[in-house]
Amino acid sequence: MSRAGHAFTPHSHDSADKTDAALESSSRGMRVLAVSFAALVVTAVIQAAIVAFSGSVALLGDTLHNFADALTAVPLAIAFSLGRRAATRRFTYGYGRAEDLAGIVIVLIITASAAFAGYEAVKRLITPEDVRALGWVAAAGVVGFLGNEWVARYRIRVGRQIGSAALVADGLHARTDGFTSLAVLLGAGGAALGFPIADPIVGLLITVAICFVLRDAAREIYHRLMDAVDPALLDQAERILTSTPGVRHVGSIRLRWIGHALRAEVDIVVDHNLSLVEAHAVAVDAEHRLIHDLPRLRAATVHADPDGPDGADHHAALVSHR
Repeated sequence: MSRAGHAFTPHSHDSADKTDAALESSSRGMRVLAVSFAALVVTAVIQAAIVAFSGSVALLGDTLHNFADALTAVPLAIAFSLGRRAATRRFTYGYGRAEDLAGIVIVLIITASAAFAGYEAVKRLITPEDVRALGWVAAAGVVGFLGNEWVARYRIRVGRQIGSAALVADGLHARTDGFTSLAVLLGAGGAALGFPIADPIVGLLITVAICFVLRDAAREIYHRLMDAVDPALLDQAERILTSTPGVRHVGSIRLRWIGHALRAEVDIVVDHNLSLVEAHAVAVDAEHRLIHDLPRLRAATVHADPDGPDGADHHAALVSHR
């Protein structure tokens, strides 16, 4: 009777507590963006001032990337803000997909900055110029590395904690910018040894490094747009369902990301001798276990069918949707 009573009582898993968790994730994302935006803007402004009187094209490329990395906070902030809106009759799953659109914008920003940095490096190779204030250029490279590495660690850590592919992609971009900042030291060192061509060559190497991070970021966003998930999550979901009392077999399991939250649709098989109420209680129990035990799962739809040769004809249509 307790199971039957539970089957007809409201479930809290996709209401206040899950909404609060989603809002908290978005709030954390907004905090990351605000802090990292400020850090990168300060870093880029310092570097830009040194570019102005040094003429270093390698440092110019690094500065452009820091500005670009700061600008990527804008589409992400818009996406996180949209993601906090409630679902509507038109957008029935809410606005979480805005993060994937933001990821596309980030990829485009990375592409544009890489193209501009490469263009400036090639132009300097064709028409070489002396680099001045080499000590300041080297110092700017160190500042760029420290600023980017701190931001990268912050974005990647929180992005993985809240399940935001766009924020992780942005963090990877910042990390590459940090290592390319160190490459500025090579350009300054080469120029100091009497090889002014070292500066544009390092600029080209920075562009190549940016292309690698562009590939990783694009792949991350592509997987999210195509509803790809880590197969380990499916294995974990299957173990959770299999261990649920009353579940005879586990059928199909489908997971997808909507923003930085997961949704699940699963099919389970139950004993055909169970009453409708009892079978529904099994489905509800399976749903509860999934939402509690699967990381970042916000909602689950569990469909239960009876076993036996006539199971498909019975079609219990037991759906628990939260």
